[in-house]
Amino acid sequence: MICVAIGRSRHKHMMAEHRHLAEQGADLVELRLDYVSSHVNIRRLLSEKGHSDCKVIVTCRRKEDGGKWSGTEEARILLIREAIAEGVDYIDLEEDIAGQIPRYGKTQRIISYHNFRKTPEDLRGLHSRMCQLDPDIIKLATMANDPHDNLRMLETIQQSEVPTVGMCMGDMGTPSRILAGKFGAPFTYATFHHERALAPGQLSFKQMTDIYRYRKIAPTTDVYGVIADPIGHSLSPHVHNAAFEAQGIDAVYAPFRVPADALEQFMQDAPRLGIRGLSVTIPHKESIAKHLTKVDPAVKSIGAVNTVILEGTNVVGYNTDYNAAMDCLEHALGTVGAQPSPCKNRRVLVLGAGGVARPIVYGLKKREALVTIASRTRQRTDRLAQAFDCKAIDWDARQRVQCDLVINCTPIGMHPNVDESPVSKTFLKHSMLVFDTVYNPESTLLIKDARARNCQVITGVDMFERQAMLQFFLFTRGEPPHGLMREVLKRTIGPIGGVIG
Repeated sequence: MICVAIGRSRHKHMMAEHRHLAEQGADLVELRLDYVSSHVNIRRLLSEKGHSDCKVIVTCRRKEDGGKWSGTEEARILLIREAIAEGVDYIDLEEDIAGQIPRYGKTQRIISYHNFRKTPEDLRGLHSRMCQLDPDIIKLATMANDPHDNLRMLETIQQSEVPTVGMCMGDMGTPSRILAGKFGAPFTYATFHHERALAPGQLSFKQMTDIYRYRKIAPTTDVYGVIADPIGHSLSPHVHNAAFEAQGIDAVYAPFRVPADALEQFMQDAPRLGIRGLSVTIPHKESIAKHLTKVDPAVKSIGAVNTVILEGTNVVGYNTDYNAAMDCLEHALGTVGAQPSPCKNRRVLVLGAGGVARPIVYGLKKREALVTIASRTRQRTDRLAQAFDCKAIDWDARQRVQCDLVINCTPIGMHPNVDESPVSKTFLKHSMLVFDTVYNPESTLLIKDARARNCQVITGVDMFERQAMLQFFLFTRGEPPHGLMREVLKRTIGPIGGVIG
């Protein structure tokens, strides 16, 4: 169940959103009285309650607890008592006032605790103390400063005899909101619209239902996800969750923000979180290696991992960027898997020397292409060139290279810098194949210029789709839904920049 928090300054707007949510099938709404700017008419606000089965929580939150209440504490408690007298389904009571407000009628008591600075170390002790305040439900909302806070919160939910709603705030705490149902929470919180979050890291009702399919998450649900830092740019949750839905698989794919210094603890936590597989991106593609029990043979040469599968005690690393990029190139040039490869003896200019470039350079060299690398950091260029016996040049010399293929592995041209290209239009010749790994927008300036010069092109969406399909197969050992991943990606692409990986 999802509780949708409504915070509007006017009664009619709060009532309209309540009505809309009830029509959309919401089971529970939270009316935030502290957001109402005028005199609060509780009876009027609750008048929508009789038109549907959507239950109501009334909350009036103080500023120190993350709310907007500016009146006196006496007036706030009077409002709370009035809501109980009107027979509201649930009333939210902070821990320190719960003892002042006795149980009355059929209204159920949510005893809540909020901490916008941290997740307390003694979370279990805090929970035990709150159990003494006659709760029907306990609510814990704390700030996540470490990915491990999510596991501590979720296991507190799981091990509680009193129904407990627990969530970690902030983007690092997003997994706790998505996985709450798997660990036994009676409901989780969402906001009416993603641009009006009432707490840090809160997702919208639409995101929770359409992307993460929260209502279908159960203790049996397998967990997959992407680990990165930062994490907000990733479009993988949209794509993989849609694929799980299409194939009828009981699984959810969540975003995990994991700083570099938290990776070891996160990998220890992963089995307890129910994680079966991970997409791996910046900054973990190389450092994840020390936490694996074995790797795909290609990974040993590439030195980077973008997919991890957890099978019992085995933690296995793969790189689907490599296969996806090579499939894109060979498909464009002739036949995938042909011997010799159609890449053989092709002169290739690779722009960039980071996590995307490395598997592509490896694949090209394995197929006997003639590779020249240029990036904006000469030290990285030299390191990658030496690893795979390629030619390294200065960034400023890139447009003097004679080549058959140009592959952009930099973020140049990515939203919002859509007016940038890593090479000038005049550099491109009609005989070239131009491959841009940036997928947002799909038609980067480089791709537009290449088409205008009658070049053959491969877009970042082409590569993203192929690598996502390969990941889906590794995750599920089942056939991915052909075409769906591309459709979802293209539909989702908006004001979120991204490169493959």
